Amino acid sequence: MTTTLNPNQQVILEHAVQHSGGKIAWFPEHIKGGARAKVLEGLFKRALITPDGDDWVVAAEGYDALGLPRPGALPPTITLDDPELEADVAKAEASWHAQAKMKTARTRADSKQALVIGLLQRPEGATIAQITEATGWQQHTVRGTLAGTLKKRLGLTITSTKETGGQRVYRIDPVSPDGESA
Repeated sequence: MTTTLNPNQQVILEHAVQHSGGKIAWFPEHIKGGARAKVLEGLFKRALITPDGDDWVVAAEGYDALGLPRPGALPPTITLDDPELEADVAKAEASWHAQAKMKTARTRADSKQALVIGLLQRPEGATIAQITEATGWQQHTVRGTLAGTLKKRLGLTITSTKETGGQRVYRIDPVSPDGESA
């Protein structure tokens, strides 16, 4: 995954790498006082810098974000095809995917998310308007919850139908115990 740096972060990290061996010792003229603390906090939260005593230094992830080799890193080596290694990697990846599918969705019974799931599990399903009324959310929040949280994060299958002249109705597909949709 590539880390995108804002211009200030880019300049600060590049200067530290080029001029002070990775130590954060310089800031652009327009970044003063509390703004410096905010910049450092942002870099630290993204694991781009790390504390070194009373100083801050560019972390390995900071070098990666700049597209530079990590200090002390060995150069990449050329590997030959190793069928045994490939088989082990494939087996491990299959295991990870199986574990990810086995995870069950955890929800608090009294949360708005649980309320939305309950509405969608009804035989008649629910419309966006019904969900907004029940949760107090805006329409875009409901749509984001359906697409992001319920479908992507929780892996639920949501279907929608629209009768002629009516509103679109959303439902969660019931899943049988063997994992197949009913």
